[in-house]
Amino acid sequence: MQITPHCVAGLTWTLQDTLCETLDTLDAPVEFFIGGGDLLPAIEHALHGKQAGDQLDLHLEPERAFGDYDEMRVHLLARKHLPKDIEPGAVIEAASLPAGTLAGVAPDALLTVTELYPEHAVLDGNHPLAGIALRLHLQITAVRPATAEELHLQSAGTGFFKMHRYQP
Repeated sequence: MQITPHCVAGLTWTLQDTLCETLDTLDAPVEFFIGGGDLLPAIEHALHGKQAGDQLDLHLEPERAFGDYDEMRVHLLARKHLPKDIEPGAVIEAASLPAGTLAGVAPDALLTVTELYPEHAVLDGNHPLAGIALRLHLQITAVRPATAEELHLQSAGTGFFKMHRYQP
């Protein structure tokens, strides 16, 4: 079966930056819904028409991956709005913050605590891979029709490449 919209593909991969530093490896196959939000559009486009056993090597510039790094997605927040035991590197969902604390940030946005100071914290809403060109070596391990539930959800339940939109 060839990969078409609204099917499910099992993939393994090695994800690297352009200096060949490995950022992620999927050794065991993971299933992704094609035509929903499970994969980046550039990856889905490259997969169309392929079948189990095929391999692909993709080079994705930031604009085709997680976008350019955007300084407007970096926010200062008073420490009083965060848990006392929060550490740098912690990821919080914007909806968990008091209403109106971060104007223009979608409630489902994920923010990484990058720096902590006595009175405030720096929160970064950029995807951790924003601004980075990526190399992706993919192996297609299986292709199957999507189930009724996957069609309804437009997902196989995998969110590796989900993006949280910034709303200025």
